[in-house]
Amino acid sequence: MQIDFHYYATYCSAYLAGYSHEDCLAICYSAQFTDCCTRTLLSTIGGPAEAATTQLQLEMMDARTDILGLQDITRIWASFHFLPRDLKADPGKGSRIYKAKYRLICGPNGDLLVKTVNLAKDKSLQAAGIAMHVLADTWAHQYFAGTPSQVINNTDYWFFELLPAEASGDSADSGDSKENGDAKKSFTERRITFRHNPTGKDDLDKGIYTGTVYQLEENSVMSLGHGRAGHLPDYSFMRYKYLPAWGKYEEVIKDNPSDYYKAFCQMVYAMRYLRGDYSAFETGRYDTEKVSPYETEIKEIPCADWKAFGEKLSGCEIPDFDANRYCAEYKQASEDDKDDTFLGSYIDAALAQKTMVTNQIFQSDNLLAGYSVEYSESRFLGIRDFIHYVEHKRKKENA
Repeated sequence: MQIDFHYYATYCSAYLAGYSHEDCLAICYSAQFTDCCTRTLLSTIGGPAEAATTQLQLEMMDARTDILGLQDITRIWASFHFLPRDLKADPGKGSRIYKAKYRLICGPNGDLLVKTVNLAKDKSLQAAGIAMHVLADTWAHQYFAGTPSQVINNTDYWFFELLPAEASGDSADSGDSKENGDAKKSFTERRITFRHNPTGKDDLDKGIYTGTVYQLEENSVMSLGHGRAGHLPDYSFMRYKYLPAWGKYEEVIKDNPSDYYKAFCQMVYAMRYLRGDYSAFETGRYDTEKVSPYETEIKEIPCADWKAFGEKLSGCEIPDFDANRYCAEYKQASEDDKDDTFLGSYIDAALAQKTMVTNQIFQSDNLLAGYSVEYSESRFLGIRDFIHYVEHKRKKENA
């Protein structure tokens, strides 16, 4: 998903869930900052590199693709952007490493989503924002995995955009018919062209999108997540179909307008749970009742208008996102005070999420994210990423 949803739509869902304007800003900032918190940024403010929630393209170019490098990449992308739906999924035939990657395929309403939302319960607003980013991405990024894999994440020539007949200029029914609300809408197919031009923009009118370069190597970082499909899966208006190798080349149809609405309703439900309106967070539940007065408006909102919708809801101005908004506060704080800053709370929540997901992957007998142990054990034997988190927790507990 892009900033229109992670920042402005998250603000809207938080407000409908009952948070104040100020709390909504903290939540939506944290949700969007998850796409900005790189090791490069953390190094400029003196933050722990282990808390990175994403990676720059330049960082990816230098990333190692040996076992340790792949585990490092997987810990970041599976924890925050491609949350696995089913760590016990059975693909049938296949090697051990293939099955391990298959089980990291992202999707909504999995057990790890419940653990992600529960992890944010009674925690900071920053933790809520991170959880909402992860939740939203389970809808946008489903069918891709947060680990480099040419087999799992590749795209090929058979990749079609599904255009409403009226948008494509056709008046007669053609292509597939899909449910859209109460009415059926006819769709036509347009083959999508993927090109590698890092400086070029997607040409939405012609169906030309920028993706990463095809590589034969299975573990190339070019085949991480939906890199081969570029930004296409993140567009809220996008409907497409393709034939993934992991799905035995059976057709998969992705309907972002429908999925994004479900994501929005699920965020409202999740944040009402975090506020105490519900006793438990359950998969497959969406707060459609709270959202229903705005359903038509939400489904017709262009990307750029989420800001206006949020300001209409709250009657308050939503400032543009600024990734550096809290950096000076953190950088200037003493070592003893850093944990009490806005980004200090964000870093703590990010390390908690990364710890939990990595541990769950490890506990499922999958080593793609490395070795891990529960931080509460008397002796720390886990990967180095969690040392800061463990020490921080022990300091808090012994205070």
